[in-house]
Amino acid sequence: MGPARVAVVRCETYEQAAVDDAVARALALLGGAGRFVRPGERIVLKPNLLVASGPDKAVTTHPAVFSAVARALAAEDAVLTWGDSPGFGSTGGVGRRAGIAQAAAALGVAEADFARGREVSFPDGALVKRFTIAEGVLAADGLVSLPKLKTHALTRMTGAVKNQFGCVPGMLKGEFHTRMPDVERFCTMLVDLNRLLAPRLTVMDAIVAMEGNGPRGGDPRHVGVLLVSDDPVAVDALGCRVMALDPDLVGTVTEGERLGLGRAHDIEVVGDEPPVIADFVANRSRASTTGGGIGNALGRRLLAPRPFIIAGRCTRCGTCVSVCPVEPKAVDWPDGDRARVPEHDYDACIRCYCCQEMCPERAIEVKTPPLGRLIRR
Repeated sequence: MGPARVAVVRCETYEQAAVDDAVARALALLGGAGRFVRPGERIVLKPNLLVASGPDKAVTTHPAVFSAVARALAAEDAVLTWGDSPGFGSTGGVGRRAGIAQAAAALGVAEADFARGREVSFPDGALVKRFTIAEGVLAADGLVSLPKLKTHALTRMTGAVKNQFGCVPGMLKGEFHTRMPDVERFCTMLVDLNRLLAPRLTVMDAIVAMEGNGPRGGDPRHVGVLLVSDDPVAVDALGCRVMALDPDLVGTVTEGERLGLGRAHDIEVVGDEPPVIADFVANRSRASTTGGGIGNALGRRLLAPRPFIIAGRCTRCGTCVSVCPVEPKAVDWPDGDRARVPEHDYDACIRCYCCQEMCPERAIEVKTPPLGRLIRR
């Protein structure tokens, strides 16, 4: 088995003609779109539609990338659908705000059913033997993944491997956080999910990425590149390289390689040289993002990273409370008073960072207590 092949193509703008050319060049470098789809096959396109956000915010896959890939695959006579299960909101509503729904409608690409799902057995799973998968994914012959390169509080970066988590419908995603509160097991679950779904092709939108407090509350960062491959692990490993982030710190990469999903180190780059942005704002600490290795509640409270609400930014919208997967809630209104800023119970908090991920006001950040910073750097 040879090295993973990743096409890296510079693309400085989301102007549609430029993106069309970049996608066409990337696919040509990999042997053409016909390598990944056949005439008449039903292919579901899976963009990152985390929440309802405009394309300029770098939260979601840009519609120009979606359109370019859709046109390239439609030219091979594939029958296309699209969808995602957002962290908050409906597929259609989030898709319209992100511009994906309009791009799909213009190309005659139907919305797939990501609201309902069916349980699927996966006996080869290293950790998870059964998944509930969206009906729209199960109805397709193959999946093409269109992730966005972003930072992530739990997994450090979110890209190709984590994008498939949106194939699990609705609130079922929260159950995985409660069942697997440590980042290592959570990443193993994501790799099992990818091994089950076996995405045909990944086209990562890194024309404008997100740095800092991602995957929603960070800042757009121009990178100017597309990363394209049939190996999602290799795409994520190169995404880490762009961020100047050690891929060995990213569980989806290390577990993906260990379990045979793809290659993290034996990679052949074709096309352009990937940029390395030394000052890209990302979590490079070697300490666990969930406080792994801290064996008691007092230690976790004093040492482990935790979500922190910036009161001056908080609008008391309650999103953090509603998305917290823990019962009773690990973040809630103090004394039930919705006029006050919600508060965290750090003894109950499992460090899934769903509250930070979904906050629409960028009012939640992940911080490590002073003693933890001193001991765990």
